Amino acid sequence: MDSTAQKTHELASEKLIGSVVSIGTGTATVKLTITEEMIVDSYHLSHGSFVFGLADYAAMLAVNEPTVVLGKATSKFLKPVVLHDEVTAVATITDNSNGKKVTVSVGVENQNKEQVFEGEFVCFVLKKHILAK
Repeated sequence: MDSTAQKTHELASEKLIGSVVSIGTGTATVKLTITEEMIVDSYHLSHGSFVFGLADYAAMLAVNEPTVVLGKATSKFLKPVVLHDEVTAVATITDNSNGKKVTVSVGVENQNKEQVFEGEFVCFVLKKHILAK
């Protein structure tokens, strides 16, 4: 198991976007359990924003810099996510040649190892926090 210390998004809500499983050099894994508050209809379908948030959080942790922000995301929802699903996002840096701009690939699987989401996240590491004056 990777044991790199978390340097970004330290106050993120485990309930809403997941809990850290591991952080390594250029990689991170985050897990989320779908709860009733995330459900949008009588079929127990979860709103896509929770899976997207999980994937985004994993991407930020793969970069793991205090000033990382999301610039662009391309995403594909592959299977529905429903109440009580346990979804796990695995993020891996695929391009860090620029230094400031970092591309991260993220895959999300459910508890049955079925891929439910895939995305590419373009992140930027800023010189200072985006809200700092």
